[in-house]
Amino acid sequence: MPEGILIRGRGGIYTARQQDGAEFILRAKKKFRHQHLVPMVGDHILFTPGRGGDEHGWIDEILPRLSSFIRPPVANVTAMAIVVAPQPEPDFSLIDKMLIAVRKAGIRAIIILNKADLGGSLYEELKAQYSGADVRTAAVSAKTKAGISELPALFQGETVCFCGQSGVGKSTIINALLDIETETGEISAKIARGKNTTRHVELFFLKDLCLMDTPGFSLFTISDEKEDPVLLKSYYPEYMPYEGKCRFDPCYHYKEPGCLVRQAVQEQRIHHLRHERYCELLQEQQEAWRNRYD
Repeated sequence: MPEGILIRGRGGIYTARQQDGAEFILRAKKKFRHQHLVPMVGDHILFTPGRGGDEHGWIDEILPRLSSFIRPPVANVTAMAIVVAPQPEPDFSLIDKMLIAVRKAGIRAIIILNKADLGGSLYEELKAQYSGADVRTAAVSAKTKAGISELPALFQGETVCFCGQSGVGKSTIINALLDIETETGEISAKIARGKNTTRHVELFFLKDLCLMDTPGFSLFTISDEKEDPVLLKSYYPEYMPYEGKCRFDPCYHYKEPGCLVRQAVQEQRIHHLRHERYCELLQEQQEAWRNRYD
């Protein structure tokens, strides 16, 4: 039975690619619906090819996933490229939540500033806020190609998912990397938001890299009523040097007296805006935890 990787899926029709580059049109068998399992781009599968010219084949098995995400809906990602830009204005809370999801999945992350040619201090702000967050940052301009040639070295051998708000230039970066032309959009002058031109996840190949282009989004939730809110701090690497050293154990690093994390924030060793957003997320998690049996 042939093995392949799903490179796109639209309306229940999937495209699988074999290692030799051959592509096959497939549908998913009904058994996956009963298993509450939906094929995702990035899935490694076993399949039966179609017999005739226009006849589709079937996905027979979805092989075990190394990682999976609901938003964006992708599987077997090993690195996440979170793309931001001066316009549309970055949503730092969205970045924080995506970093938490990345750490839960146990994969690497990099924050990429696109449209760096527009100038401004955004890149310095990104580096300042995430300096202790165990995440790399890069600045590029897909328009001028500045910094693009340095990206492959950051992801050598990885399956990289490009994600972020609409209009930040995810597709344009991939175009520059692959020297291909896919549909891209511009920023709406009225609402300063990106037109969401990428409507489906798609997987591209560049030497030893797999690159996933995904639709933009502005909403992202991490609230999990089954997860104790005290665990939230474990997704903030900048808090780890102080863990277990506060006056109270456990310490939420929120309002407790004698909290070394709060002291580090006051002494500017942890960025205050990053901590403020953490406190907001913590309150959301605590509310979800309190209402978990409602």
